[in-house]
Amino acid sequence: MKAGKVILFSVFSVLWMTSLAMAQGAPLTLKDCYKLALVRSESIGIQKELIKETEGLMLQSLSTALPKVAFAYSEKWQDLRPNDRFGGYQPEAKFTFTQPLFTGFKEFAAIKASKHIGKQRDAELKRAEQLLFTDVSDAFYLYLSYQEDLKVQQEILMALTDRVAELKKREALGKSRTSEVASAEAKQLLTEAGIEASRGQRDVAAQLLEFLIGQPIGQLAVDPLPEGPTDLESLVGKVDERLDVVAARESLESFKNNITVARSSFFPTVALAGNSYVKRTDANEGNDWDVMLNVNVPLFNGFNDVGLVRQARAQANEADLKLSLARRSAILEIRNAFTRYEAARRNALALSKAVIASDKNYQLQFDDFQKNLVNNLDVLQALEDLQSVRRSNVAAATDFNRAFWFLKVATGENLQ
Repeated sequence: MKAGKVILFSVFSVLWMTSLAMAQGAPLTLKDCYKLALVRSESIGIQKELIKETEGLMLQSLSTALPKVAFAYSEKWQDLRPNDRFGGYQPEAKFTFTQPLFTGFKEFAAIKASKHIGKQRDAELKRAEQLLFTDVSDAFYLYLSYQEDLKVQQEILMALTDRVAELKKREALGKSRTSEVASAEAKQLLTEAGIEASRGQRDVAAQLLEFLIGQPIGQLAVDPLPEGPTDLESLVGKVDERLDVVAARESLESFKNNITVARSSFFPTVALAGNSYVKRTDANEGNDWDVMLNVNVPLFNGFNDVGLVRQARAQANEADLKLSLARRSAILEIRNAFTRYEAARRNALALSKAVIASDKNYQLQFDDFQKNLVNNLDVLQALEDLQSVRRSNVAAATDFNRAFWFLKVATGENLQ
């Protein structure tokens, strides 16, 4: 109960602090959005309820090894014969007590199995939280990417608007052709269309992020990325610590214990039962208690018990194969994520240099145009190249950020 109050207090603290930040106009960081998404996500809530179900299963398994105490009351009416010493009405009140002594280790195996299931559910919950971070980071950076792309296109549109205005002046002076003005206006209109398309994509990304965090996003802020990984093999070496692999391993252990549970059907069962009588009126009146030792030795139950053992073994073998698949899939995912991260890093670095070169080329072409050394088509082409490279640079930076966090999630790193 105390732990539940602490969790509830933490949830309300996150919501209150984030709501206060929004009210004060403070921008949300990626970690802020993730905290809100953890509170809002129905999938995470379902995983938490599964853990509660497992706790209930563990209590059920434990109860089979504990004594059972009950109070029983009955009234009996029967036909009274002439020689009967006792009347036809016989009330009885008693406390009953039963204690299993030996059941083939069934209870202990069931308790161990439920503990492993509990660890499995806990690992699955934490893994689900990590996967949620991928969804949040993708929506977060996609929104910022479209927003930055809009800024680039609006800046290019301003440059094109200036070009059109200057060309019209030059056309009036006979220094530029009408076709040059038409070409510049066509590029201007194409850029305006691109702006509207990017605005729609930005709004869709915003709706996705708002769906994940459960509130309007307002302003967003980007924190610097932590230090990135450099050694692939060290990341692969931690695959057994990844939570989905941990969950698969715990699942295997629970199914192994189920084999013991199934085998217990072949063992005898021993139980102690007793009664403490409060009221008796039959021939045993005056006997206040009795105790009985019950021994049950199974001899033949068809093939039911054999079938249960075979089923349990097959389920354990299946869980072992699932563990192997989970481990190999995790290794492949880590390697793919690392390759994607390295490619995105190199691409972003190359495009950042290309932006500088393209901007320099545009400035040089513009200066040459002012000196009548090149025509307007050369300037428009340089401007179009600059626009393309800048937009590609925005996309590359976004892809790098997404690849960075995707690699963190792939390696199973704690993100909170």
